[in-house]
Amino acid sequence: MQTFFLAPLGFDAGLTSVALGMIRALEQAGLRVGFVKPIAQGAGHHEPERSTHFARAICHLTSPEPLTMERVEHFLSQGQVDQLMEEVVSLYQQAARNVDVVIVEGLVPDQKHPYSTFLNTRIARNLQAQTILVGAADKLASHEIAEQLEISIQAFGGDHGSIAGYILNRVSKQHDTAQMALEILESSQTLQHNRLPLLGAIPFEPELLAPRTLDVANYLKARLVHAGQMTRRRVRSTVITARTVPNIVHLLKPGALIVTPGDREDIVLATAMASMNGVPLAGLLLTCDAMPDPRIQQLCHQAFTSGLPVLASESNTLETTSLLTNMSLQVPADDLERMEQVIGFVAEHLDGKALRGRVGAPREHRLPPPAFRFQLMEKARQANKRIVLPEGNEPRTIKAAAICHEKRIAHCVLIGSRAEIEQVAEAQGVVLPADVEIMDPNEVRGRYVAPMVERRKNKGLNAPMAEQQLEDNVVLGTMMLALNEVDGLVSGAVHTTANTIRPALQLIKTSPEAKLVSSVFFMLMPEQVLVYGDCAVNPDPSADELADIAIQSADSAAAFGIPPRVAMISYSTGSSGSGSDVEKVREATRIARTKRPDLIIDGPMQYDAASVESVGRQKAPDSPVAGRATVFVFPELNTGNTTYKAVQRSANVVSVGPMLQGLRKPVNDLSRGALVDDIVYTIALTAIQADQKAH
Repeated sequence: MQTFFLAPLGFDAGLTSVALGMIRALEQAGLRVGFVKPIAQGAGHHEPERSTHFARAICHLTSPEPLTMERVEHFLSQGQVDQLMEEVVSLYQQAARNVDVVIVEGLVPDQKHPYSTFLNTRIARNLQAQTILVGAADKLASHEIAEQLEISIQAFGGDHGSIAGYILNRVSKQHDTAQMALEILESSQTLQHNRLPLLGAIPFEPELLAPRTLDVANYLKARLVHAGQMTRRRVRSTVITARTVPNIVHLLKPGALIVTPGDREDIVLATAMASMNGVPLAGLLLTCDAMPDPRIQQLCHQAFTSGLPVLASESNTLETTSLLTNMSLQVPADDLERMEQVIGFVAEHLDGKALRGRVGAPREHRLPPPAFRFQLMEKARQANKRIVLPEGNEPRTIKAAAICHEKRIAHCVLIGSRAEIEQVAEAQGVVLPADVEIMDPNEVRGRYVAPMVERRKNKGLNAPMAEQQLEDNVVLGTMMLALNEVDGLVSGAVHTTANTIRPALQLIKTSPEAKLVSSVFFMLMPEQVLVYGDCAVNPDPSADELADIAIQSADSAAAFGIPPRVAMISYSTGSSGSGSDVEKVREATRIARTKRPDLIIDGPMQYDAASVESVGRQKAPDSPVAGRATVFVFPELNTGNTTYKAVQRSANVVSVGPMLQGLRKPVNDLSRGALVDDIVYTIALTAIQADQKAH
């Protein structure tokens, strides 16, 4: 097992973000990771220690509670350093259970805790850890960074073997990382001797610093006039103004917090109009303990009672501006969304291959959620497929298309009016990349009439009927897929599952080897990804059909890197129960085994026997699946849909899907409550499916 100790080069290195990002990067490599911050720092008596809190809440690690600074200072004042180290080692051992690598986060030096470097070196030595030095590059020249590294290397013993490398945070996007690393190396003989590797250069990204409007309100102790979407909107720019409206119109952009005296009714009206036109402003902050005239408030009523947060401050505009300038940019403990983005961004810019190379083989082959997401994106990039999105004017879909192009996940085709799509994008603050394709259905619909009639002529379809059906953009997108103009289709953000699947069944048809179309959800459990099928399509499959669903689901699992161990779920395990429902599952298991003897399939099996190792050993001791199932096949839709939603909601588990199986070409459905990330993942799934079908 490997241990990495993260030590800062200075006060504001962003140590927490880098530590959590490293957890994600190593998990993406399929490793089991433990985390411990041995000594709490910066947390108040009623606040959680942030690193430990986020490791538990986002990374789902059982990190031990750190020692308080008061307890540490007591040990130091009594000269009991060895006793302190014993407690640190005890915490470390708790984090190190059943993992491949442990990340240990050190202390940040400051005036209150001058002994932090001393403790960091002692902890690293006692844990026999490899130290990774973390520094901020936004305010230092290359030779200054080299000097900091030299000092830290000497502090940690100057032993090359004990220093794994260094990571630079907040690197200017204008910097050439390789050139900067070379300049740092050439600035120091010590570094040249040790050949200290750069393990990551994390760019400065202002978007990750955007606080919620809620955070601004709490910090200013502002009075809440209207909450709106203050928990969801983020402050990406602050517009402090008392100028006339024509001079500020260009500043009324998504994410702008408008700060103005409460008696400037013209600015208040302009802000309200922008909000009612769909611009998601961060909020309106009224200063000087003043409110607009009640008649103006009535005129702005629609804006003030919609999503626009409206705050009021007793301070004048100058005082409010000064306070906002000094607001801490730390991520609040309850802002899991922002910290999730930070962790993902950091992980993306770490050298995961170099880190992985310093750790031995994982204890067991499994696919944890971060590794699943990472592989999903990597495979989609390699596939380089063209995916049509019929709901092209839907805001979440537009955002997802932009992300897919920025990250090269897929080439997206949005169906809809260009003017409308661009208007929605601008109102949402989305910059559509130039290579996002927009297809106006009114301009292309006619060319699909004849091919559609040809495909459906045996069903009595004529040209006028086809033209009418093609008014539905999902049908139009499905025809594009049928004619090989695109590689896959994703819909469902505003359409029902039936609206998405019906055209596919009519125009795409099932694969030659498939008896039916079914679906799976990828359930991102804390420790690994599981596959649930069928939870969305078939109400009551026969034994033959259930066997087909099991085979399809196992193949889907394998295609996405999940070793398939298939449990055929029932209310009975093995031969303990009887009845038609159990017999159907038993027969389906027999058929699936006969058709695919290469697969590990067992059933009937109760859910707890399939998923919990201790229960599995008791109820089915000879089963190769019991307690270790990765694919759960439910006997009918009622059980499957209820189970997936119960697990998703009660355990706060992310589910990706449903992904459809059995079609000749990939068509996938979204939940109407899908988030932007859900759509991005589904587009990636669809691209990978298309690539697999091409081979």
